[in-house]
Amino acid sequence: QLQASGGGLVQAGGSLRLSCAASGRTFSIYYMGWLRQAPGKEREFVARIRWSGGSTYYADSVKGRFTIPRDNAKNTVYLQMNSLKPEDTAVYYCAATNRVAGPTSYDYWGPGTLVTVSS
Repeated sequence: QLQASGGGLVQAGGSLRLSCAASGRTFSIYYMGWLRQAPGKEREFVARIRWSGGSTYYADSVKGRFTIPRDNAKNTVYLQMNSLKPEDTAVYYCAATNRVAGPTSYDYWGPGTLVTVSS
């Protein structure tokens, strides 16, 4: 199971940190990631981390502004979002997979948390 938290309202230029705690068969996780879906748009990849080794990957739209740190002891990944823009407004989902899969392919999903960036 995945439980995300930390969404909210922030002004443009501000920062926000999302958290995603994993429970259950966490030992088999290969990737954990964040995706988002803005109103009227398709869900898109934001960032992901390879659980073993910690390699990280980012969408071009968030490179240099977002990071995806993790806390292995807590089985938790974060999405640290800095220099937020109104176009970052979306529902953010954390996700996990046990497979070597593409950046938008996951087997387990959290419920989503809304991030609203005001101009």
